[in-house]
Amino acid sequence: MQILSLMGMLMDLNQWLVLSMFIVFIVMLFRGVPVAFALVGVALMFAVLGEYLLDPFRKSINTYIEFDRTGITYQKMGANAGRFFGGIIKNPVLVALPMFIFMGLMLDQSGVAQRMMKSMQVLFGALKGGLALAVMLIGIILAASTGVIGASVVLLGVMGLPAMMGQDYAKPIATGTIAASGTLGILIPPSIMLVIMSDQLAISLGDLFVGALFPGLILGGLYVVFLIVYGLVDPKAMPLPENREPVSMKIVMEVGLSVVPPLLLILLVLGSIFFGLATPTEASGLGAAGATVLALISRNLNFKVFKDVMRQTLNTSGYIVGIFIAANFFAFVLRRFGGDEIIENLVLGSFENPYMVVGFILFIIFLLGFLLDWIEITLIIMPLMLPVILDLNLPVESYGVVDNPSVVWFAILVAVTLQTSFLTPPVGFALFYLKGVCPPEVTLGHIYKGVIPFVLLQLLGLGIVFVFPELTTWLPALAYGN
Repeated sequence: MQILSLMGMLMDLNQWLVLSMFIVFIVMLFRGVPVAFALVGVALMFAVLGEYLLDPFRKSINTYIEFDRTGITYQKMGANAGRFFGGIIKNPVLVALPMFIFMGLMLDQSGVAQRMMKSMQVLFGALKGGLALAVMLIGIILAASTGVIGASVVLLGVMGLPAMMGQDYAKPIATGTIAASGTLGILIPPSIMLVIMSDQLAISLGDLFVGALFPGLILGGLYVVFLIVYGLVDPKAMPLPENREPVSMKIVMEVGLSVVPPLLLILLVLGSIFFGLATPTEASGLGAAGATVLALISRNLNFKVFKDVMRQTLNTSGYIVGIFIAANFFAFVLRRFGGDEIIENLVLGSFENPYMVVGFILFIIFLLGFLLDWIEITLIIMPLMLPVILDLNLPVESYGVVDNPSVVWFAILVAVTLQTSFLTPPVGFALFYLKGVCPPEVTLGHIYKGVIPFVLLQLLGLGIVFVFPELTTWLPALAYGN
């Protein structure tokens, strides 16, 4: 009994250490510590605590049971430095990350996206809720061509909000539309979040890109239907302009000239993946080159623009890679405390029904989205959940082609869930991106009120993908089957 009591005490100690690591990490984030520094600092703190401060306690019970030290020594951490850094730099999948970031920033900085926004506003401005529909459709196109949330939200806010305010749109619906449409880029491929998920879950990036296409379009479709219905139910919230400019062939031609080139670029990138002509990494290079060509054709590319795009690409990529390295170190220390086993046993023991387990995981990720950014959740939580999903043996239809269909389905479910993290306070980044370009009369209260229906629509989209897993596996199977 005494031995069992000591073993239970030791297990409780490890559980407390794992829980404490997450709590201290979240506290440091709220104290304003940068994410990468918080991850490394917490990992080092608990490595020292587990290896040296608790070692006398472990030795004192070795007379009853054999228990090894945590093994987190200076030599072992040094030996793993190559894995923390080298494994990330050498990963061919992650080469796509800076390429897609460059592609989105080039389309933004070169004026291609601005011209598309202006022409769509003229085309739809005379319809009920037309400006909101224009912003939403541009957001969907930008999502499929940029994948950079900050650039999309700021662009839509700068170009769309003044037009909607000038037409006396209600502030909540105007700001909610911009924030929701700007976040679609994290789900609709090419998405940098899917690139990171592919690496963390060891699954095909092509599977994720093609599998996320239907869910992303479903979510965009739900937004469009909501805006149309909202305009009919409450026309005063989205009034028609007083001076309506008739739609002429000239306007239609301008829309075509501004929209068709980015759409062709999207087809070039996603079509090359879908038809097996290029790997996602190669397609990212095509996208970056194509965006540069569009900028040259638009005559807005000069040395200053190119330098700014390169600098922002370097800054964003370096930020993500820095968090990558820090998260790997954090996960290394967490696993030495048995954190992966503790979390796996906790989740698997929560429900007997495997689909209830998946629902429980998504609920936890939804709650974490209120506190953490998608990068931390993707890098820390996703690898811990992978063994759980594999152990569940979910009967997700693979159509005989897709590898690990349950993991692909789970990854897309998480991606849809993480859409909400951009719109939920206190760390909803889309809300703060938008507030930064809003006039003073638009408050955070207006923005919070405006995003509520879109968060509910995101949860509805999540439910659709949950009930119909084939939405995420049928298209990849068709692509690779061909």
